[in-house]
Amino acid sequence: MSQDDYGVWRSTPKSTEVMCQVDSVTQTEFFEGGRNGLNPEFKFTVFFGDYSGESVVEYNGKQYAVYRTYYRRTDKVELYCERKGGTNKTEVQPVITT
Repeated sequence: MSQDDYGVWRSTPKSTEVMCQVDSVTQTEFFEGGRNGLNPEFKFTVFFGDYSGESVVEYNGKQYAVYRTYYRRTDKVELYCERKGGTNKTEVQPVITT
């Protein structure tokens, strides 16, 4: 957090670059998400130690909201992400850069 010129505390963007596997969501995930008002696009699989509950992922210069996570039995976590309004603002925090 940092204080602006008017003394208001603002969250300071934090970005962490991690290695991951990028996949499209399955057809089932896409259609089930659409029924629930979501717009699923990508599944990012990252080492669970690299994920700390971030709500936004940046990939190829675009930001995606994490709407679901799945911790696998291995040392990986799957982040299911959608592109929607509000994820391009700089004050949305935190961000994982892949």
